[in-house]
Amino acid sequence: MPIKKELLEILACPACRGKIIHNDDRDTLDCQSCHRIYPIRDDIPVMLVEEAKLPPDAEKR
Repeated sequence: MPIKKELLEILACPACRGKIIHNDDRDTLDCQSCHRIYPIRDDIPVMLVEEAKLPPDAEKR
C-alpha cells in the first residue's frame, strides 16, 4: 500500500531530520540527507534509527 502524500510531507528522518521519500521499488522510506532506509512493516512505517539500514555505498557520499 502506498504511503499517503500527507504523511510523507510531515515525516522527517529521526537521525538527521532530513526529507523522507517513498521508494516504490523496495517499499521503504528513504532519507534524502543521510540515506538511511526505513522499513515498512504491515503498512506501518518503522521510523526508528535502530531499525534503519544504510546502503553499502553511503560512506562514499
